Amino acid sequence: MPIRVMLVDDQVLLRTGFRMVLAAQPDMEVAAEAGDGLEALEVLRSTAIDVVLMDVRMPRLDGVETTRRICQAGEGGPGQPKVLILTTFDLDEYAFSGLKSGAAGFMLKDVPPDELLGAIRAVHSGDSVVAPSTTRRLLDRFVTMLPTGEQSTPAELEQLTDREREVLLLIAQGLSNGEIAAQLFVSEATVKTHVGRILAKLGLRDRVQAVVLAYETGLVRAGGR
Repeated sequence: MPIRVMLVDDQVLLRTGFRMVLAAQPDMEVAAEAGDGLEALEVLRSTAIDVVLMDVRMPRLDGVETTRRICQAGEGGPGQPKVLILTTFDLDEYAFSGLKSGAAGFMLKDVPPDELLGAIRAVHSGDSVVAPSTTRRLLDRFVTMLPTGEQSTPAELEQLTDREREVLLLIAQGLSNGEIAAQLFVSEATVKTHVGRILAKLGLRDRVQAVVLAYETGLVRAGGR
């Protein structure tokens, strides 16, 4: 069965472009579209969707609140669709809020088609999408707006081992499992084990939430450690 994608954006031209890209893929179909959050929620009540491509700034109901209602309030209709936030550089704080609301990841609207398609497939398979370069650029733009915290280990992270905190730091910097393995001189399987334990101990859903927590607790700050 193809991946059922919903396009949520108030710009018809953008939806048309995304629809053309997705229609050319044998494993995807555009199952629904909406021009704002309220329309999206209405459509989702009666339409089964796997992945929602969500704009952030829209009339009536923006993408952040729509994402929260889908992921946290259970208004996603049949099943539980994954939300992939689409943003631009001047909307960094909205992207961050979207991730906190339950989005599985974010991408820039000018992302190359192949990367967008890869992100949709990754989100559909249960992974999160935190592209290394965009993670650093986007989060570093607004992380100074977050509480500064203390220099000591935040309470939320005390249950992690030193190695697990090290892995979490590298995740927050946008490194993939393979890149983390190379930097720590361990196998990728070992990194996956560490990541799984980190998520379980901290009660996190995926790597996106791990990135958010690392920045909120002050483990990572703008410009690095």
